[in-house]
Amino acid sequence: MANVTVDEDQQWLLNCLSATLDPNQEVRSFAEASLNQASLQPGFGRGLSKVAANRDLPFGLRQLAAVLLKHFIKKHWHEGDESFEHPAVSSDEKAVIRGLLLSTLDDSNRKLCTAISMAIASIAVYDWPESWPDLLPFLLKLIGDQSDMNGVHGALRCLALLAGDLDDTMIPTLIPFLFPCLYTIVSSSQAETSALMEPMLKPWIDQFSFILEHPVQPEDPDDWGIRMEVFKCLNQFVQNFHSFTESEFMVIVGPLWQTFISSLRVYTRSAIEGTEDPYEGRYDSDGAEKSLDSFVIQLFEFLLTIVGSKKLVKVVETNIADLVYYTIGFLQVTEQQVHTWSMDANQFVADEDDATYSCRVSGSLLLEEVATCFGREGIDAILKAVRKQFSESQQEKAGGSVVWWRIREATLFALSSLSEQLLEAEVPGLGNLLEQMITEDMGIGVHEYPFLYARMFVSVARFSSMISCGILEHFLQAAIRTIGINVPPAVKVGACRALSQLLNEANKSVIQPQIMGLLSSLTDLLHQASDETLHLVLETLQAAIRAGHESSASAEPIISPIILNMWALHVSDPFVSIDAIEVLEAIKDAPGCIRPLASRILPYLGPILNKPQQQPDGLVAGSLDLLTMLLKNAPTDVVKAAYDVCFDAIIRIVLQSDDHSEMQNATECLASFVSGGRQEVLAWGSDSGFTMRNLLDAASRLLDPDLESSGSLFVGSYILQLILHLPSQMAQHIRDLIVALVRRMQSASIAGLKSSLLFIFARLVHMSSPNVEQFINLLITIPAEGYQNAFVYVMSEWTKQQGEIQGAYQIKVTASALALLLSTRHAELTNINVQGHLIKSVAGITTRSKAKSAPDQWTMVPLPAKILAVLADALIEIQEQVWDAKDEDSDWEEIHEGDMEAEKDLLYSAAATPFGRSANEHLEAMAKAYNEDQEDDYEDDMLSVSDPLNEINLANYLMDFILKFSQSDQQLFDYLCQSLTRAQQNAIKIVLNR
Repeated sequence: MANVTVDEDQQWLLNCLSATLDPNQEVRSFAEASLNQASLQPGFGRGLSKVAANRDLPFGLRQLAAVLLKHFIKKHWHEGDESFEHPAVSSDEKAVIRGLLLSTLDDSNRKLCTAISMAIASIAVYDWPESWPDLLPFLLKLIGDQSDMNGVHGALRCLALLAGDLDDTMIPTLIPFLFPCLYTIVSSSQAETSALMEPMLKPWIDQFSFILEHPVQPEDPDDWGIRMEVFKCLNQFVQNFHSFTESEFMVIVGPLWQTFISSLRVYTRSAIEGTEDPYEGRYDSDGAEKSLDSFVIQLFEFLLTIVGSKKLVKVVETNIADLVYYTIGFLQVTEQQVHTWSMDANQFVADEDDATYSCRVSGSLLLEEVATCFGREGIDAILKAVRKQFSESQQEKAGGSVVWWRIREATLFALSSLSEQLLEAEVPGLGNLLEQMITEDMGIGVHEYPFLYARMFVSVARFSSMISCGILEHFLQAAIRTIGINVPPAVKVGACRALSQLLNEANKSVIQPQIMGLLSSLTDLLHQASDETLHLVLETLQAAIRAGHESSASAEPIISPIILNMWALHVSDPFVSIDAIEVLEAIKDAPGCIRPLASRILPYLGPILNKPQQQPDGLVAGSLDLLTMLLKNAPTDVVKAAYDVCFDAIIRIVLQSDDHSEMQNATECLASFVSGGRQEVLAWGSDSGFTMRNLLDAASRLLDPDLESSGSLFVGSYILQLILHLPSQMAQHIRDLIVALVRRMQSASIAGLKSSLLFIFARLVHMSSPNVEQFINLLITIPAEGYQNAFVYVMSEWTKQQGEIQGAYQIKVTASALALLLSTRHAELTNINVQGHLIKSVAGITTRSKAKSAPDQWTMVPLPAKILAVLADALIEIQEQVWDAKDEDSDWEEIHEGDMEAEKDLLYSAAATPFGRSANEHLEAMAKAYNEDQEDDYEDDMLSVSDPLNEINLANYLMDFILKFSQSDQQLFDYLCQSLTRAQQNAIKIVLNR
């Protein structure tokens, strides 16, 4: 605010205030008596307010004025107050005082703000909200402007003091306006804002407790809205304030539990039974829903935060069984869901796939968190609650209830949502419990209880490994029958889910006689399906075709045209088109189907690919995707037929298209042609040299450094096929290829592209063996912008990126290539320094300016030391896979952790191995685990199928290399080992002591 002008009265007041601070007792006494007399005159409160607001005055005088003003307000503001003394402050003077105080809240002096806030709080007790309606809007405006932190602090301090004086008549008026603003503050990333809030936690927690301790009222959206804001704020308190202790939180536990229990009663009547209005579709001024459903979701979100907090989870630990029991109650199907799902199968599928947020989804997430955080104790609590709910549903059923099925369905839904955790935990008795729950309802009417029937199908599929063969076969037969008869849509959805998972492991002799009928029923179902259900039916159809195998050949003429037509209609929808292609791939893989399928696909694709500019959006890229599927693992004659129809067109697309999807798919297509045709691909055209030039021209376009990285994304897999299958033709172009690879790598903006090109370098290293030194010499002669030569650049990037390379095949090739490079002991290796380990990282969120001003800092280490470190890391990763397989909670870094000394010969001391096994046994387990348990990237099949390097056992390869390297040059080896981390040294110790 503008500074207040000092008139004669103000000057007198200032002189008196100054005199009260005089060291002379007589002067102080006279000044205090004068002020006491003046307080009985009109305008005294206004005068004190002006002094407090005048920023040109000394702080001490302003603070004294604010304190005196607070006492003045208590004596003279409200005649009905027991401390009131005449005279009363006039209405006009009150208005001036209120305005001056508010205008001073953004003062930079925090002590003064506190004094001003105390005065405001004293007035608010009497005037807010009736006589001072603009108080709260003013404070909220100050809080909302976080560019003025003085104003934010002053307003927050004022609110904290106000909170202590609120009574139960004020709270309902205050909360809807204040809490959204508080939520904004506590969820802010600004440390200063958070610090301002911390002193206010306790008074606000007390208010939150007051709000939550009363039972939730039915048909009262305003009450739900207030509690929602409380949960939002509490959620942020728990997450953002480390000073928020367990003891402080205990204040809220009882009231929170009261809200939770009473919410279920209200939710059961309003939503599940549908006897009261759940107020769906009501929204606040910010557009947030105010329904009962949204309130319960917010409640679950807060409970999820508590269970996930290591600090606060203890407060619910003793009541975890009850928490789970009531949570399952919230998972019951609501009356609105029954109505919606009965009318719209798509919505049922969408909700089942967690595509929409609901109480069922939120509640199941809470149960998952309980199982995760409490482990076996949490799982036991869940099963105990399930048994209790199941028993109660039996009693309801026996008592003639018409809604007994809801809680039964909810318990099965809860178990299904936790299937992965329950199966992993191998809980004894779970299979018997599931069988009891399922068999009891096998005879229920499918039309009377469609959602329970659908849930049984899903549950049997999820827990098939725990359920007896007889029950599995019963449900499999029931699912097959269900697809072909008139039942509610939800039941067919459940049957499809069961079939898509059970058919793969079903007894072929049992299902073969029914496959043709099932395929016919599923094909009919396709015509009725749309959106989400279409995906489900296609998934089930694929499973049926693969299960049918030989029988599928007779169905191919019927199914293929239908699926091809569906693919064409949905080619712009990636989800449906991918599903359709996977069904066609299942047909292709069935005995005797690939050639008739190719004869349908190729005549259709030829005109599309030969005139790409005339096609609708997405059709060319989709057609290339379809063709790549056909070529994968196809016999040579099918590849040749595709070559005759499409090869030239695909080359033109790579050379001319600017559509990245088309270029990516065309690149994969060319890689498939080379992989499937090999040397023969050159003989299929009229001029083998011309075909080879076409292949090289395509590579050249894809490696153009000016091409956007997305267009080049799959060039690595294409070039790999060229060097694997056309090695003699590619040999004369190796230097040009390396130049292009380096330039493309240096301009690449996508990490995946860079990694795929590094992989090509690794493959070239292997191809150059046993003359790897010559390959290094070649790289040294090739320039690289910003680096001494291409070898320096490639090794700098490779050693940085090795840990990011994905896929077992790629890791095998790159790691073993690094070992080959190190084994050359080429003189250039020791002349190169590369990025070592991180010294200092940019903390927090890294903006561009922040990264530029304080970038990450790394050590620089010799290249040989870095390569050995990378290989040791590969051993550590293999070691961890062994431990995962054994489900041991060991730590690779803890082997001999306190037993490392500086002597270099320590590397040869006996190394401890986990599980009490010998070093050799442990190393054999490492080798076996790595080869058996690999999750390869989607590209790996095509990339590795014909590469002998894929047969490498990486664990054995690295162990043999380390042994040979250490024996051939122990001095160098010991020197390099000195720069390794403790974990890396331990990994190598085990190898050396086998």
